[in-house]
Amino acid sequence: MTRHHRDECWWEEYRGKLPDGFLDISEIEHHATRIRTAQTVHLPGLLQTEEHARAIFDLSVPALRRLDVELRVAHRLGRQGIFDREEPTPYVGIIHEAALRMQFGGPDVARAQLEYLADAADRDNITLLVIPFSAGSFYGAGQSILYAHGPVPQLDTVQLDTAYGPHFADAPTPLANYRALLDLMEESALPPDESQKLIRSIARDM
Repeated sequence: MTRHHRDECWWEEYRGKLPDGFLDISEIEHHATRIRTAQTVHLPGLLQTEEHARAIFDLSVPALRRLDVELRVAHRLGRQGIFDREEPTPYVGIIHEAALRMQFGGPDVARAQLEYLADAADRDNITLLVIPFSAGSFYGAGQSILYAHGPVPQLDTVQLDTAYGPHFADAPTPLANYRALLDLMEESALPPDESQKLIRSIARDM
């Protein structure tokens, strides 16, 4: 990772302005050769619209200053640059239907967010898999997981969302456990085409 020049590390402009964990996520995603995520309450940060992200940060406890909210929104949008590169990062996102129906920011913001999400699934490098309510109970319920495959297996990293900020794991045993968990969650999800149809259907009903 140290081979990359500092000016390529866009997240450095946020050092001292955001918690270090935010910058760590940016760096992990930037160097990842593949990303898998699972979200059961929130939508994936890498696929959030500006308005949706702002609505999420506006609900922080304790409340954030407006400047801090805008810094977090700008940083979250900056992370999405991995999809705009000449060789965009392959991405698989597992999302529970409950997360799709949460109307952060109100119906209009939620509808636009879901339309953006469905359009993103048209990209060759992005696969979205929805776990529908009809699946019933499923492995990984309530969890928020980001698995970043590193340039070599020894650099694989898992990032988990917690009430106290991001938590990272990179030891072999937890990495293997999270790979297995994500596999099980994928088995509970609809195929990509059906997932995309469900996302658009929910958007139309808002």
